[in-house]
Amino acid sequence: MRFRKMESIVEAVGNTPLVRMRTLEKEVPGVKLYLKLEYANPGGSVKDRPARQMMLDAIEDGRLTNDKILIDATSGNTGVAYSLFGAAMGYRIQLVMPSNVSQARKDITQAFGTEIIYSDPMEGSDGAIRMVRTLVAEEPDRYFYPDQYSNPSNPRSHYLGTGAEVLEQVGDEVTHFVAGLGTSGTCMGATRRLHEHSRKIECVAIEPAEALHGLEGLKHMGSSIVPEIYDPNVPDEILPVGTEAGWDMSDRLAAQEGLHVGHSTGANVAGALEIAKRIGEGCIVAIACDRGDRYFAPMKWEKHYEW
Repeated sequence: MRFRKMESIVEAVGNTPLVRMRTLEKEVPGVKLYLKLEYANPGGSVKDRPARQMMLDAIEDGRLTNDKILIDATSGNTGVAYSLFGAAMGYRIQLVMPSNVSQARKDITQAFGTEIIYSDPMEGSDGAIRMVRTLVAEEPDRYFYPDQYSNPSNPRSHYLGTGAEVLEQVGDEVTHFVAGLGTSGTCMGATRRLHEHSRKIECVAIEPAEALHGLEGLKHMGSSIVPEIYDPNVPDEILPVGTEAGWDMSDRLAAQEGLHVGHSTGANVAGALEIAKRIGEGCIVAIACDRGDRYFAPMKWEKHYEW
């Protein structure tokens, strides 16, 4: 890729690399396994794409103005992205997040001048959603609430970016695409774009196998507030993956592939490997949502808890 000169960090989102996982491929001869490194975005996660799209679209149509505070519920990565772009573009940011999100995410968002409002850790991301809706209802003129769970700009960012990039990178050979369900924006947007390809690409949504799980950022849809942008009919398959499988695969990717990723990425790759064993021949692209350094707390030994 040619070196790019940018007017602002806002332009640095996207065009993330695709890396082959050759050690894992030894288990599945005949299948190519690729990981799209979304942590190469400037904010360190896949959430840079929807955060930027939601902000730019709102600025363009007048919903986000300099006299309003952008507020949203986030488990961390979207908040980092809002904070980064808010600082770069001159907008105030407030975030509602469960108080038990990793210290790294708290520190990173506050480094950009963002104000954090903590919600009940026992209520998870759904508790943060309920709190932010209450705050906005009380002072609607004070806030711009993008609501990443219902904003069509979220999947649109992946339709325009992630999906199109996968086709550009391996469009002639990709047979399967794997992405986890959180807000569901990545899966919904990229899948719609990939389904427009001239030949069939199977798109698989990864979901935590249990309602009480340790795959931060992913949603067990049957026990959660279902995002408005989510349509279960869009992916070709919804594949449940357990917490242990996601955590173990994260460890394995760091040790064997040199890829230090978070547990949602581990779940995506565990699902991709399961699919690879099933199909015997093909090319699978999975999404690496973020880096593992945002998950140093809780510590590794806590993965043995009952989720």
